[in-house]
Amino acid sequence: MADNADRPVIAIMRPEMYIRESVELARSMGFETITVPLVKITDMKDEFFDGFVERVLSGMTDYVIFTSANGIDHTLRKIPQESRKDFIDALNRTKVIAIGPTTQKALEKTGISVMGMPEVYSSEGIVDYLRDDVTGRTIDTARSFYGSKQLVEGLCSCGAVVNQTQVYTLAKPEGSEQDRLIDAALEGKIAAFAFTSSMMVHNFFEHARSRASEEQVVSALNKVIVAAIGGPTAQTLEGYGVKVSAIPDKFTFEEVLKVIKERLS
Repeated sequence: MADNADRPVIAIMRPEMYIRESVELARSMGFETITVPLVKITDMKDEFFDGFVERVLSGMTDYVIFTSANGIDHTLRKIPQESRKDFIDALNRTKVIAIGPTTQKALEKTGISVMGMPEVYSSEGIVDYLRDDVTGRTIDTARSFYGSKQLVEGLCSCGAVVNQTQVYTLAKPEGSEQDRLIDAALEGKIAAFAFTSSMMVHNFFEHARSRASEEQVVSALNKVIVAAIGGPTAQTLEGYGVKVSAIPDKFTFEEVLKVIKERLS
C-alpha cells in the first residue's frame, strides 16, 4: 500500500472551495495529500425558487431544511442585498433544520437560528428526526440538483407537504490534473481515497475510463483504503465493484479522515 514514509497519501477530491481547509485538516492528522477537485459547484435557479421565498416571507412554511452550507449560500446570493435581512428574519420565524454541524455553523454565521439537527447527518436522519411532528406541516428545502430523493419521499410519507427548490448544481471538472490523479491511483501512489458524494464517484470513473479499463481502476482501488462519507456514496462505489473499507458514523469530512486513519494504523 502506498505511503510517504510514515505519512500516508490521501486523495482529496472535494470542490475547489473546500480544498484548503481539507488539506489543513488532513495534514494535521498525519496525512500527505494529493488534491484534485472532481466536483464543481455551479449556481442555478429553478422555477420553484420564487415560491419558496414567498412562502418563507409570508409565514406559510413551518420548516425549512438546509442540507449543506452551499444550500444557504446559493439561496442568499439569489436574494437582493436590500431584501436579505427580511428573508433571514422570516427564516428565524420558521423552524430551520440543518443536516449537520457544518451546515449549522454556516447558517448561524449568517444570523439564522437553527432549531435542530438529526443525530445521523443524512436525509434519512432528517426524516427520522422529524417524522413525529410533520403530519400536515409545510416543509421547504433549498438544496442541490442532485439532492437525495429520500428526503422528500421520506417526509411526504410522514404526511408532510414538501416543496423543494434546487439552488445549485454539480458538474465535472476537466483538465490534466484529473488525469494525473487517475495515473497516481493506477501506479499505487495513493494509500486512501475519500469519496464524499456519489457524483464524485461517477466523475472519478468517467475520467478513469480515458486512462485505463474500468477493471484496472477497480483493481487499483481495491488494493487501498476507500472511504465513503455515507450509505448512498458507498452504494455507488459498490455498484462499480469497489470495496468500501471505511464509513464514518457521522457524515462529515473530518470523520471520514478519522476512520481512514484508524484503518491505516
